[in-house]
Amino acid sequence: MRNRIQLTIIAVLLLVIAALVYKFVVAGSVVRLEDGRQAIVLEPGERAFVLREMRAFVAGLQQMSGALARDDMKAAAAAARGMGMAAAHHAPLAMVGKLPLGFKTLGFSVHRDFDAIALDADSLGDPKHTLAQLSQVLGKCVACHGEFQIQAASSY
Repeated sequence: MRNRIQLTIIAVLLLVIAALVYKFVVAGSVVRLEDGRQAIVLEPGERAFVLREMRAFVAGLQQMSGALARDDMKAAAAAARGMGMAAAHHAPLAMVGKLPLGFKTLGFSVHRDFDAIALDADSLGDPKHTLAQLSQVLGKCVACHGEFQIQAASSY
């Protein structure tokens, strides 16, 4: 009888853990919008953090495109490096748990792509190659903006 109780408790705890993993790793905090996108619902400060990161991407993209226009591969690599995985490590963990898996997957792949762009820009020094890589990354930006919108929890 005692073993049965212990197994039941273990089973319940495993179910709770599985539900939490699903909520904080896969599903996130989302609401389906009328236009088909998912609204990621964050606290106002978390929303501001994500939007600041996106504005930093736009500024970095401007720096990269200007550097590529001048054939300045060192500056292009530096701009790309600033948008790499090092930038992703500043995200608050509680906020990351609210992001759906698709958003996290795209976001982290973009950061990794910028690290690869920086390495290639340094080693190859080929502006056309870097521009092609940049085009692929921008495709991910378009896909993400087409699928998600960041909204403040106070909107709901």
